Amino acid sequence: MPRHVSCLRSKGYVLEHKRSDDERSAIVANELAGKRIAFVAAPEGVEQVELTEPWKAVQQAGGQPELISTSSGKIQAFNHLDKADTFPVDKVVTDASPDDYDGLVLPGGVANPDFLRMDNNVVQFVGAFFKQQKPVAAICHAPWTLIEADVVRGRRMTSWPSLRTDLRNAGAEWVDEEVVVDSGFVTSRKPDDLPAFCGKLVEEFAEGKHRAQSKSA
Repeated sequence: MPRHVSCLRSKGYVLEHKRSDDERSAIVANELAGKRIAFVAAPEGVEQVELTEPWKAVQQAGGQPELISTSSGKIQAFNHLDKADTFPVDKVVTDASPDDYDGLVLPGGVANPDFLRMDNNVVQFVGAFFKQQKPVAAICHAPWTLIEADVVRGRRMTSWPSLRTDLRNAGAEWVDEEVVVDSGFVTSRKPDDLPAFCGKLVEEFAEGKHRAQSKSA
């Protein structure tokens, strides 16, 4: 079993307090059944927990996550400034089509989106999800890539605080909140926000396409 699959096993999320544990597990296990979710990360620099926790949430909800990067092989994740684990790439972005996926996750890390926003193939891939009205989730520094794709104008969102001015200059309504949902577009600020981010991510991906997603594309 691939390392990035085996290392992501944990208990399912509790979605409703009034249901039994078995009922909650069944809901979590099936919410994203049959859905393929693209995770895009650079060859180096992704913040590991911002990759692994959403990945785990998608798997636990019955979805199929796939790691996409700009080159084949493995990506090197980081714990802030220190090298962490490596993860195998499922598909190179030039061989991937947004048509094949039901949602997109953009993890953070400072170097990760800084690299991705310079790659035109990535920028076009990301922008296509908005044009196709598909749900997108981005955390921490990941919205840098969204600025380059010109998809944040008029959107209510959050990010790592240092991106606030960049996002406002790009036309976004930036707010300092744990998680923000704007018609299928989910954003959070930092690793501490991951529980809320992952919960909303699953909800929005389960709902499918959102007509308002294309308003900024």
